Amino acid sequence: MICVEKVVDKHTLKEFITFPTLLFRDDPNWIDPLYLERKEHLSKKNPCTEHIEWQAWVARKEGEIVGRIIAQIDSLHRELYGEYTGHFGMIDAIDDDVVFNALFSAAEEWLKSKGTRKISGPFSLNINQESGLLIKGFDTPPSAMMNHGKPYYAARIEQQGYGKGMDLIAYWMKRTDLHFSPPLTKMMDQMRTKVTIRRLNRKRFKEEVQLLRGLFNSGWQHNWGFVPFTEREFSTMGEQLKLVVPDDMIHIAEVDGTPCGFIVGLPNLNEAVAGLGGRLLPFGWAKLLWRLKVSGVHTARVPLMGVSQQYHFSRLGPIIALLLIEALREPFARCNIDALEMSWILESNTGMRTILERIGAVPYKHYRLYEKTLP
Repeated sequence: MICVEKVVDKHTLKEFITFPTLLFRDDPNWIDPLYLERKEHLSKKNPCTEHIEWQAWVARKEGEIVGRIIAQIDSLHRELYGEYTGHFGMIDAIDDDVVFNALFSAAEEWLKSKGTRKISGPFSLNINQESGLLIKGFDTPPSAMMNHGKPYYAARIEQQGYGKGMDLIAYWMKRTDLHFSPPLTKMMDQMRTKVTIRRLNRKRFKEEVQLLRGLFNSGWQHNWGFVPFTEREFSTMGEQLKLVVPDDMIHIAEVDGTPCGFIVGLPNLNEAVAGLGGRLLPFGWAKLLWRLKVSGVHTARVPLMGVSQQYHFSRLGPIIALLLIEALREPFARCNIDALEMSWILESNTGMRTILERIGAVPYKHYRLYEKTLP
């Protein structure tokens, strides 16, 4: 018999957070997240909880945890898409349809009590954080702030009546494979007098971070499932990036002196935390700092990139994106970054996908966002 239990105390929350470590213990591509970070993610220290209400559950069989799920209501999402939306996320479970059914039943009943008629996910906790269910690319480890999963998850979720909403694609590229064809190079050179690429100004860090927020919210506002970053969310993210991202891995594009786009290169923190077992004590801190500051990591991820809405359908828009990507080539070489992940890209964003494939990137992981309308 499967018993589903609400997460209501610190002990059960710890079980919820650490369950994937048990589930994926035989998966060579699993990387334990830092437990402290996951705990803060599900606490009021996470600024997105100002507009997200959530409830988590664990499923037990004969006293042992065999699954987990979270459901959430995002007031910012409801402002944009209606008062009937809700979400699920952080779904992990053994390969058992009874367990999946019990978990989703609990989540859906809670969401229905909050007026939800249309559910989408998985999100952790919303689309601006870990998003999507891995459906292709199980043979490589996840990059920083990206999900991993089991191959059977998709079928089990679809058995619960969920269908495809949107796919997210992660692109992989070796730094030495990055190339700009002569026609692209010519177009980029023609625009260098008009488009300026500059580093983020750390002396004006707070103002620059909010500038990036404005550019992101502008550039992504018409994308599937878009929810804007709040000022506090981006400030918190900025303070976190400040600790691990070198100055020359954040660039801003300007057209005639007006900011119009940006890009962030993030050293792959998953490479740094691999093997720590999710723990920083007693020696995890030292190992993590050594890997980040001394031995270095050799892969990176581009988690944030955007071009202002006004340039999306112009000839200049793709050139701005190319110049921003080009700006990361030198700092990546300086830090001995051998390869990078560009993620995630909406399946429907054919413009960006074409740009990436033309300069040497290949799609290597696919993530799916599901939808379901409740009866």
